[in-house]
Amino acid sequence: MADEKINKVTIIGSGPAGYTAAVYAARANLEPVVFAGGPTMEDPQRVPGGQLMVTTDVENYPGFPEGITGPELMERFQKQAERFGTQIHMENVVKVDLSSRPFLIQGESASYRSEAIIIATGASAKWLNVKGEDRYKNRGVSACATCDGAFYKKQDVLVVGGGDTAMEEATYLAKIVNRVTLLHRRDTLRASKIMQERVLKNPKITVMWNSAVDEVVGNEKGMTGAVVRNLKTNDTQLLNATGLFVAIGHTPNTHLFQGVLETHPSGYLKTVPGSTRTNIEGVFACGDVQDSTYRQAITAAGTGCMAAIEAERWLIEQGK
Repeated sequence: MADEKINKVTIIGSGPAGYTAAVYAARANLEPVVFAGGPTMEDPQRVPGGQLMVTTDVENYPGFPEGITGPELMERFQKQAERFGTQIHMENVVKVDLSSRPFLIQGESASYRSEAIIIATGASAKWLNVKGEDRYKNRGVSACATCDGAFYKKQDVLVVGGGDTAMEEATYLAKIVNRVTLLHRRDTLRASKIMQERVLKNPKITVMWNSAVDEVVGNEKGMTGAVVRNLKTNDTQLLNATGLFVAIGHTPNTHLFQGVLETHPSGYLKTVPGSTRTNIEGVFACGDVQDSTYRQAITAAGTGCMAAIEAERWLIEQGK
């Protein structure tokens, strides 16, 4: 491994948050280095660029009235960051040492010391891991109703889950689609009472209790339905639907910082309200790794901007 270089700002993660932070940091002459991520043993299909890399069409990002694919949008983010001199490593960070300064960031082939760190490692959706799910991702299977719901106007869709996120997804979709069927493994919902009431009183939402998806089915054009099993009787039936929204939660990618940076009970990194500062001076977090509420490309980009500006100001205060 090459000799460690002391860098002003190192950004861990890409996506809208990481690349926006890189654009702002580079324009501030901070010469940022980005570890954009890549395949892992746990997820060999993982690619740099975050969740948008597996999103076919993006119609709600400002400035693209005709829409744009997720990979195309992230390619533009990356090129803009590189235009201002950002150095990008398409690899994962394997170790971070925040116990001494400058901080140590060790990648798979490159290692740096850094005065400041911006964490933009994002969050990964939890999936059902059933037959047909991978095949029809972005062709019917989604983990974000706000992102993809508009593609299913006047169609029948399924939502899987029993918590607040599932209630929010079902309620949102009911405003757009023909009918929503909510599938839940138990006979009671885990969601807050007010969220439950909204779903149970909505005439466009039907709840199927004690139910789980066995298989997603479809054709070359996309998903056409799902095989659903009643967990009490073991009977199965085919439900016709063009969309399946998996709303069983997200897992923030925080394994590098366990026991070092403060997290919420849900695992998301804690930041000072109205800021991207973590509990360690000089370490900032942006995007979905610290946002369990909105999880949108535009909000991730906004916090990426915040993190870069805060890092720049912090470095100035330190005389760096």
